[in-house]
Amino acid sequence: MSRIGKQHIILHEEISAEIQGTNVSIVGPRGEISHKLSNLIEIKKVNNKLSLHRLNNSKKAQSLHGLSRTLINNMVIGVSKGFSKQLEIQGVGYRAQIQGNDLILNVGYSHPVTIRPPKDISITVEKNSIITINGINKETVGQIAAKIRKVRPPEPYKGKGIKYSYEIIRKKVGKAGK
Repeated sequence: MSRIGKQHIILHEEISAEIQGTNVSIVGPRGEISHKLSNLIEIKKVNNKLSLHRLNNSKKAQSLHGLSRTLINNMVIGVSKGFSKQLEIQGVGYRAQIQGNDLILNVGYSHPVTIRPPKDISITVEKNSIITINGINKETVGQIAAKIRKVRPPEPYKGKGIKYSYEIIRKKVGKAGK
């Protein structure tokens, strides 16, 4: 039995949910997100609560039960509060800037790297070295943050590169000189 899947999702006053078969649409103050559930999972709305139930006890239905509940809960959180990730750039001469809607990174390559975010994602840069990614879809926010980090991941000898703000880079000792 999925402990997460059994929990109800509570909808606040400003959030509404529309269920059409296996399609779920959540509308809130920050926007609208929709998701298509598996045919093995049934969703019901009673008052201001959403509950998910398995249609059978197959292994696939059991694994999708908690996952579906978490995805829909993330949709509810996204349209009410939103999600954000913060990245830090470390290194001499490394910087980021916003030009229009694009993020331009100068991180030691011979050319600047341009990243164009999707329409529902907003990127801000503070002090040329702190990048904040905001959006209503948790998966997209995380994917864009990983894509930016992949441009120049932090290296363990000098600690230069793009890292998450909570990430700790363990530095290695270099070659011992004579």
